Amino acid sequence: MATLRIVLSDQVLEPESVCQDCPLANHAGVPRWLGGRLGCGHPAHRGEAQEPLAFECAMGFRVVALR
Repeated sequence: MATLRIVLSDQVLEPESVCQDCPLANHAGVPRWLGGRLGCGHPAHRGEAQEPLAFECAMGFRVVALR
C-alpha cells in the first residue's frame, strides 16, 4: 500500500493534519485512496518518470503516493 503525503512548496505534511476536516475525506479523515487512485482528486502532471504518483485533490492540495 502507498503512503500518502501532502506536498506544499516548503513542507511535506501527513494527510491527517490537512484532510481531517475535509468533507471529501473518508471517515478516518484521510484521502479516499482507491486502487492506486485518489478518489477525491485527479492525476497531476509528473515531471520525471521516477517521481512518485502525484494527484491534486479537490481542495487544491498536491497529494503524492510514496511506495
